Amino acid sequence: MKTRYLVLTMALATFSVFSGKAFAHDSDELYPVSAASQQQTKKITGVVTDQTGETVIGANVSVKGTSIGTITNLDGEFSLDVPAGATLQVSYIGYVPQEIQVGNQSVFNIVLNEDTQALDEVVVVGYGVQKKSDVTGSVTSVSKERLGKLPVTNVLQAVQGAAAGVTITQTSSIPGDAPDALVRGRNSINANSGPYVVVDGVPISKSGGTLNDINPNDIESMEILKDASATAIYGTNGANGVILITTKRGANGKPTVRYNGYVGIEDFSNKMDFRTGTEMTQLYRDYTAVNEGKSMFNDYVKYEYEAENQKNGLETDWIDAVSKTGIIQNHGLNVSGGAEKVKYYVSADYMDQKGIIEGFNYKRYSIRTNIDMNVTDYLTVGTNSYMVFHNRDGGRANLLMAEAMTPYATMYDDEGNYAIYPMYSETLFTNPLMWTTQKPQRRQNNININGYADLDFGKIWSPLGGLKYKFNGGYAYMPKRENSYEGATMNKPSGYAKIYNSETASYTIENILSYSKDIEKHHFDITALYAASRRKFQEVTAEAEKFIDDELLWNNMGSAETQKTGSKTELYTTVSQMGRLNYSYDSRYLFTVTVRRDGSSVFGDNNKYGVFPSVALGWNIANESFMESQQSWLNNLKLRASYGKSGNEAIGVYQSRVKMDVNKLPMNGASSTALHPNELMGNADLSWETTKSFNVGVDFGLFNNRITGNVDAYFSTTNDLLLERNLPRISGYNKVYANMGETANKGIELTLNTRNIVKKDFTWSSSIVFSWNKNEIKDLYGDGKDDVGNKWFIGQPISVIYDYKKVGIWQEDEIAAGLHLDWDPQAKAGDLKLADINGDGRITPDEDKVVQGQTTPKWIGGITNTFTYKDFSLSFFIQTVQGLKKNNSYLNIAGDELGRRNSPSEIGYWTAENKSNEWKSLNDNANKYSYGFPKDASFTRLKDLTLSYNLPQSAIDKIGIGGLQMYVSGRNLLTFTDWLGWDPEARQIGRGGNTWDDTRNERVYDSSNYPYTRSFVFGVNLTF
Repeated sequence: MKTRYLVLTMALATFSVFSGKAFAHDSDELYPVSAASQQQTKKITGVVTDQTGETVIGANVSVKGTSIGTITNLDGEFSLDVPAGATLQVSYIGYVPQEIQVGNQSVFNIVLNEDTQALDEVVVVGYGVQKKSDVTGSVTSVSKERLGKLPVTNVLQAVQGAAAGVTITQTSSIPGDAPDALVRGRNSINANSGPYVVVDGVPISKSGGTLNDINPNDIESMEILKDASATAIYGTNGANGVILITTKRGANGKPTVRYNGYVGIEDFSNKMDFRTGTEMTQLYRDYTAVNEGKSMFNDYVKYEYEAENQKNGLETDWIDAVSKTGIIQNHGLNVSGGAEKVKYYVSADYMDQKGIIEGFNYKRYSIRTNIDMNVTDYLTVGTNSYMVFHNRDGGRANLLMAEAMTPYATMYDDEGNYAIYPMYSETLFTNPLMWTTQKPQRRQNNININGYADLDFGKIWSPLGGLKYKFNGGYAYMPKRENSYEGATMNKPSGYAKIYNSETASYTIENILSYSKDIEKHHFDITALYAASRRKFQEVTAEAEKFIDDELLWNNMGSAETQKTGSKTELYTTVSQMGRLNYSYDSRYLFTVTVRRDGSSVFGDNNKYGVFPSVALGWNIANESFMESQQSWLNNLKLRASYGKSGNEAIGVYQSRVKMDVNKLPMNGASSTALHPNELMGNADLSWETTKSFNVGVDFGLFNNRITGNVDAYFSTTNDLLLERNLPRISGYNKVYANMGETANKGIELTLNTRNIVKKDFTWSSSIVFSWNKNEIKDLYGDGKDDVGNKWFIGQPISVIYDYKKVGIWQEDEIAAGLHLDWDPQAKAGDLKLADINGDGRITPDEDKVVQGQTTPKWIGGITNTFTYKDFSLSFFIQTVQGLKKNNSYLNIAGDELGRRNSPSEIGYWTAENKSNEWKSLNDNANKYSYGFPKDASFTRLKDLTLSYNLPQSAIDKIGIGGLQMYVSGRNLLTFTDWLGWDPEARQIGRGGNTWDDTRNERVYDSSNYPYTRSFVFGVNLTF
C-alpha cells in the first residue's frame, strides 16, 4: 500500500512549499495533519432516510474540515469515529445537504429532504457560471451519466441523439474519426457551420484542435449554448452554437486514485452479402447478352484471372479477407486531492483501437494536469494543461475494392505477392489488400499549456467586495506528420514517396473583469472582457519519384530522379471586447444584456470589426407569491425570451485578399518564373455572416421535481452569407467571396426528465429529447433566382437532393407499343423510366429535375431509460433520425461497372424474363441521364445498452478500497431502416470520388470508406 503513494509523495512535496501546511506519511495514507486528528474521538452510529421513511443508500457522511467520512450501507446505516465538537455533513444527490453538530449525541436518525431547489445549482455559461434559476438563455447541460459511463473515443459520440437541438452524425466509424455536429441547423452555405468549442475557458476550435484531443474521462461538465442570448457573448464565433467543456479538478482531502478501463470487440453493425461465384457467372452472361461487343473469357467467368479458381471451385469472400474482429481498449488513471492551499487533478490515458478493416488503427496517449493554488487569500493561480499524441500509422485495406472483387478473383500472383489486378484483364479494380504492404506514418500531437490567475479585490479591500479580475491564457502547439511510400507492390515500379509536415502554434489571452453586487432583493452581475488570439500555420511538402529500389522508403528522397517541394504559411489574428449585465430581482424577474465587438484578420480592410448585441428576459413564475398555493405540485416554472445577433467568420485566411500565384513558363527556350493572379479575386469589403435569432422557452418542474424539463421554440435568419460566386473569365478571375444571400432556421425542442419510480431497492427514470428543425434559403444573389448548378433553391433547405423522379423501368411491351416516343425516344427495355415533368416528350436536366428531399434530418429524438435494483443498474438509449434522403452509391454504380464487378446481392437487375419494375438492366446505358438513386436514410437505433454493478459497501470495506464498479456495454446494437448499404449514417464515396471532411479538415477519398460498427465492452471503474 505504501508503494501506491510513493509517486504521489514525490509529486506533492513540491505543493507543500506553497500550501503552508505540512504533510505527514502515516501508515499507508497521505493526508494533511490537522488538529482534529490529535483530539480524542468517539464512535457514533446512525441511519439516513428520506421524507417517506425509505433509507438512503450511499449517502455521504463526513466530518466537516477533515478527511474523515463514509457512506451509508444498504440499510442506510453508517458508523464513524469522530473528534469531540465535530460537525457532520450529510449529502446525497437530489437531496438538500445537512450539517449536524455531534455534541454529546452518539446515535443519529437523519432525514434528508428532496432538493426542490435544484435550480440553485450552477451551470457554466460564457466567461462564468450562473444559477440555473437565473439563466435566461437556451443552455443544454449534458447528463453526467452519459459523460461517465459510455466507452467512447470522442465525447460527442456520447451526446449523439441525447441533447435537444444538437444533430451529431457519425459519418465514419474509422478509428479516431470525430463526429460532425450541428446546433439548430445549418446557417451557412459555403462557410463552416460547426459549433465553437471551448475547454476550461480556452477555445480549441480555431487553434487546430478537436474534441478528439479531450479524454472523455477528464470531463466534469458539458454545456451547449444555443440561442443568441447564450452565444452572442462569443460574438463572431457564436452563430453556430457553442460547446463549453469543464474538466475535473481536485478537492480538499487525501489523494484519491481512480482507474477507469475497458476492453471490448467491434464488428459490423450490418454486414452486407455480395454475390457468390454462381451468381456472378449468371450476371456476366446477362451482361454480355445486352451489351454488344462484350464477351466472357469462357462460359463461366469474364476475366482470365478468374478461370483457375472457378475451375477448381475456389471462392474468396473478399469482405472477410479485408476484415477482422476489431479490438478496442482504454486505460485511464487519475489522482486528485488537495489541501487548504493546493488542489490537483492529474490524469493519464491510453486508447488503442484496432479497426475491423485491416490497417485501420488508432492510438491516443494523453496526459492532463489541472492544479489550483491559493497563493494568498485573494489570489488563486492554476493550470489546465494537457498533451495528446495521436497515431494512425499503417497501410489500410480498401473496402471499396473488396466490394468489387468477384469470388473467383485471384488473391496472389505466381511469386506469392498480392496480385495487383485480381480480376485481370480488368484493370479498373486493384487488390484491396495491396495497400497493407506499405507502412505509412500518420501522427499528430497537441501540446496545450493553459493557465489562469484569479484576483479577488474584495479580500484586499472590503469596499471592493464583489470585484474580481481573471487572467486566462492558453498556448497550443500542434505538429503533424504524414509520410508515405508506394513501391512495386503498389503498382509503382519506380517508386513514389511523399512527406508532409505541418505545425500550428496559437495562443489566446483573455482579461476578464467581473463585479457582483446584491442590494436587498436586487442582484447585479457585470462582466467585461478584452481578449486577443493568434494562430500561425506552416506546412512543408516533399514528393519524389523514380527510386533505384524500395528499401529506404521516404528516408532518402534525394536519391530519386525527380523531386518536388512546396511550402505554405498562414497567420490569423483576432481582438475582442465584450460587456454583459445580468440583473435579477428577488429571483423572479431576470434580465441579461450582452454586447461583443470582434475584429478578425480574415476580413477585408474596410470591414475588420463587427458588433454583436443580445438581450434576454426571464420570469420565474413559480417564485411569485400568488403561486404559493401551487407549490405542492409546481416546483419550477420559468419563462424565457431572447433576441440577438451573432457572427460567423468561418472562411480561410486571405480569402478577402488579392493573391498572386507562381508558375513556370517557357520563354526564349528557357523556363522562367512568372507571377499571375490567383483564381480568387480579393474583396476589401468582405465581412461577417450575421445571424439574428429569437428564442422563447419555458422550464418546468412538477410533483416534487419528479418531472422536469424545458421546451424551446426559435427562429433565426442569417444575412450577408459568405458566398463564393463564379466570375466570367474575362475578368481575369474565376470566383470571389461576397456577402450576399440569406438563410433561415426555425424549430422546436423538448427535453423531458422523469423519475417514474423511486423505491428503496428499485428506481426507474427516463429522459426524452425531441428536436424539429426547418432550414430554408431565403435569398441568394438578390435577384430572387435559384442557383441550379450548385443545387441551391430559394425556399428549400441548403442541402437537398435535386434529381429526376424515377417512375419505374421501361418494359418491352411499352417500347413495342411506342409509348416511349413522346416521353423518352432513346429508351430501351430495361432502362430507367424517369418522369417527364414538363411533358415536352424528352428528359432534360433543366426542366425535369425536382427537389426530392433534404440531406439533413427534419427531426431527431431519443429516449433513455435507467433502472436500478440494489447495486445493479441497467440503462438503454434509443435514437431516431427521420426525414432525410441520401443518394445511394450502391444503386448508382456506373452502368458499365455493374456488369464488370461484384455488388450487393440485394441489388437486382432487369431481364426479359423477370421484367423488374424496380431494377434497371445491365445495359451500360440503362441510366444514361445519371440518375442518383436518392433513398430515404431515416433510421431508429438501439444506440447503447449498459449493465453495471457496484460492489456493496460492506465488501468494499473488507477489501480496503474506495469503490468498484463493473459494467458491460454495447453500442449500435440494432438498427431499423429501409436503407440498402452498410448503414444509412455511414459515408460512402463512389470509386474515384472524394469529399471534404470538416472534422478532419482534409479531403477524404474512396479509400477511406468504412462500414458502421457495433461494439461490446467490459469495463471497470476502481477507486482507492
